[in-house]
Amino acid sequence: MYLTFAWRYFKAKKSANAINIIAWVTVGVIAFATCCQVLVLSVFNGFEDLVKSLYSSFYADIKIVPATGKTFILTSAQMASLKKQPAVASFSLIAEEKALLKNADAQTVIYLKGVDENYKNVSGIASKTNRGKYFTGTPEAPYLITGSGIQNATSINFDPAFPVDDLTVILPKRNSRNNDPLQSLSEGFIKPAGSFTIQQEFDDKYAITNIGFVKKQMDFADDEFSAIEIKLTEKTDPYEARNGIATLLGKQYNVQTKYEQNTSLYNTMKLEKWAIYGVLTLILIIAAFNMVSALTMLVLEKRKDIGILQSMGADEKTILKIFLSEGLLLGGIGTATGLIMATSLCLLQLKFKIIKLAGGSFLIDYFPVKLMATDFFLVAITATTITFLAAWLPARKASKQQASSS
Repeated sequence: MYLTFAWRYFKAKKSANAINIIAWVTVGVIAFATCCQVLVLSVFNGFEDLVKSLYSSFYADIKIVPATGKTFILTSAQMASLKKQPAVASFSLIAEEKALLKNADAQTVIYLKGVDENYKNVSGIASKTNRGKYFTGTPEAPYLITGSGIQNATSINFDPAFPVDDLTVILPKRNSRNNDPLQSLSEGFIKPAGSFTIQQEFDDKYAITNIGFVKKQMDFADDEFSAIEIKLTEKTDPYEARNGIATLLGKQYNVQTKYEQNTSLYNTMKLEKWAIYGVLTLILIIAAFNMVSALTMLVLEKRKDIGILQSMGADEKTILKIFLSEGLLLGGIGTATGLIMATSLCLLQLKFKIIKLAGGSFLIDYFPVKLMATDFFLVAITATTITFLAAWLPARKASKQQASSS
């Protein structure tokens, strides 16, 4: 019944044309704001998925690092227990340290990761190696897979038609007690095998080689490592797996999920997403002021109607609900229109890639979007709440006016 009155008031011709104009402006602003909110959230969802897919090529599902220091000891018994964990599909032992890579006169600082044979099962580096091949060699004859940025910085050549020169890797010795700084460094020779391209942060920083070579150069003990990277079985909850592994190994080890390895990145992305969402919500609040004006003018125009309704037995709550319904109707039409517009634009973007990214230097040349039901629900609830609060004051005034006329 209340919506019936609200609909009649909405479509009825008003004595003051300004009421119609303000009402339609309110609907338009709400539609624009809700459309923008869904679009922004969908674009952020698309970028978040893209970044996660890039980072998942490098970061493992679970990473174990020492709670203090740079290395830890992993006994054969602990390794056997780790293999028996039902959540663990595969794991790779890591020896990692900052190093200086030299190719003739060219040199650059890198993060050198010594990995075992299982590393290609826990990381996507092998599939992202697009020049040369993924091959780490042996401790005696090591090979190096670099990020594409490191390859460009040191002018490494992978063309089989040209002879491949040995690269020089300079690493610190972990247990050296020599007072001479030069004696605390080790110099090893390594051949280039290939390069990978994932994302600039990794391409300019990391290089992969044989774990035996790194441990030998740094004087690691046989059971000493920098990290363990783990691939989980399908449908395994990473947080449950993390807790189980942490309980198994003890407090000397820090067990991190993929999210916890990149907390600052994901937190920044979420902060930016909700900050922009908050700014767009201000547009809805501006629309709410228009709604207050439209409903207030409508209440003044419908004084006689209020009196008639009162004479027919309508009480204060009935009048209140009628004008609240009028406000919710304006908000509902605007919200529904905005959601439909946003859905249409997102579907067009998904199919035709209409809106392009400027610059052309990113991995994709268009804005990625991902529609999520939770975003639609959130935007609808936000718009409904704001319109309800905006409609309350004029509706309350209408109900009090009715009471005073009885």
